[in-house]
Amino acid sequence: MSSIEDIWALLCSWGIGKKTRFFSDSFLQNLSLSMSTTSCHGSAHGSAGSAELEACRDESTAFLLKMVAIAAILTAGVAGVAIPLLGKNRRFLRTDSNTFFAAKAFAAGVILATGFVHMLPDATSALTDPCLPEYPWSKFPFSGFFTMMSALATLLVDFVGTQYYERKQEKQQRAGQLARVDSVDSVSSVESGVVEVKDSNGGMVFGEEEGGGMHIVGIHAHAAHHSHNHSHGKDACEGHMTQHSHGSHVHSHGFGDGEEEGGVRHVVVSQVLELGIVSHSIIIGLSLGVSQSPCTIRPLIAALSFHQFFEGFALGGCISQAQFGTFHATIMACFFAFTTPTGIAIGTSICSFYNPDSPLALIIEGTLDSISAGILVYMALVDLIAADFLSKRMRCNFRLQVASYFALFLGAGLMSSLAIWA
Repeated sequence: MSSIEDIWALLCSWGIGKKTRFFSDSFLQNLSLSMSTTSCHGSAHGSAGSAELEACRDESTAFLLKMVAIAAILTAGVAGVAIPLLGKNRRFLRTDSNTFFAAKAFAAGVILATGFVHMLPDATSALTDPCLPEYPWSKFPFSGFFTMMSALATLLVDFVGTQYYERKQEKQQRAGQLARVDSVDSVSSVESGVVEVKDSNGGMVFGEEEGGGMHIVGIHAHAAHHSHNHSHGKDACEGHMTQHSHGSHVHSHGFGDGEEEGGVRHVVVSQVLELGIVSHSIIIGLSLGVSQSPCTIRPLIAALSFHQFFEGFALGGCISQAQFGTFHATIMACFFAFTTPTGIAIGTSICSFYNPDSPLALIIEGTLDSISAGILVYMALVDLIAADFLSKRMRCNFRLQVASYFALFLGAGLMSSLAIWA
């Protein structure tokens, strides 16, 4: 104990003890200020918000507009997610049609702009607000950091989910193959009449060769005729298959490679995309619901309806490509469609005591906006844009390239321009 006391006395003589107490007291003070729920009139949010409320505050009109917003956004969300699901058997809305491909590119542009232009700037504005303590909020770019970590976490979830579904599918296929082999073996042994007969001289089984080798006859002879598909150059784009003969083997390598893997990816993409869309839909619903200014709510109704429709279209397309059952697809569609209206309803119920200009509200809003931005940016770039635009189908169709790139930039541009009014 005496040695510890001596070390502490030496540190105190250097002033380290005082500095430690100063930083700890400063940290606790900043933490208490960050957790405050009282309005901060010195903030950018607070000053602008108070001036706006004075000029355009009307609780009864705001309540009516919120009901209109719930109906409009719910209708847009249902329509957006239902069109790809209900029209997947139609010619122009099938998931393998060029029209669907271009429309999905437009929706991907909308989602990308939502993350970059709407969510991330709002998060930066909230987490760098003058209302928050200077340390640590002004000393570190928390919005960019949370967005980055959210994108990396989404990558991890994407990877783990893909691995899980691939292994699950492999087990199901293996079990199905074993069941088919057992049934074929039992039938073929009866039909072909192949039985084990002991030779009186050597004791060898019928079909067994000298040296211990077994000559397989009957139904198993098809194993020697292994087929693969090869597509080369222009033939790969046109879907042609070429066959190569090597003795008893006929090889044909073709265009259908990776279909099973693609199905697994669509399952994972649809679920992770819904997670990202739902998380930020709750935030934007709460933001609209707590507002008491008709001047703020009116432009948000149009902007969020547009945004909800095309996000729903992208999600519905991914669900359709994943080929879920009717019940599963319906649950996912309803969960998406009702999220933003539910957020609006919750915001409306708590607007009387919720203070959006308090430090705590700013931190929560900025953090959730950052996380949502990371998820949406990752999903738009990796699982929607890169997956489609780097595919063989896109490389082999120039008209589809032009239409899809135009739709992508148009969707991103239109959604970005809505930031002027929203």
